[in-house]
Amino acid sequence: MADDGRITFDCVALDCADPLGVARFYAALLGGKVDGTDDPEPGGNWYDVVWDGPRIATQLAPDHASPNWPDGQQQVHLDLVVTDVAAAHERVLELGGTALDPVEAPQPRPERGFRVYADPAGHPFCFCRPSDEAW
Repeated sequence: MADDGRITFDCVALDCADPLGVARFYAALLGGKVDGTDDPEPGGNWYDVVWDGPRIATQLAPDHASPNWPDGQQQVHLDLVVTDVAAAHERVLELGGTALDPVEAPQPRPERGFRVYADPAGHPFCFCRPSDEAW
């Protein structure tokens, strides 16, 4: 097929000081696997989280500083849909993530349809409910 100049989506790339650790976090959270290399040559220190959704990549940024949520600039965050927020909340904490807002464990029938977390490198992400009736 000829190149028609169309732009397509490839991945979301997250800069971090520990790209393998962050990739493993998302692979475990999403039920995927990690592909990548620690090769110091160009293209090394890059990991792909391969799962049933859009590709998430992590790349080495030795001086990465995590955003100061909610007071600092987030730059980007992921929205992940979950049907069982209590189980997902526990999974994030087991994998080394942090609850940011709210920090307490989920309660039935919350008013707000999302919760904010951070991965081990501090990147914020949200768990969102798929419908008003969920959670």
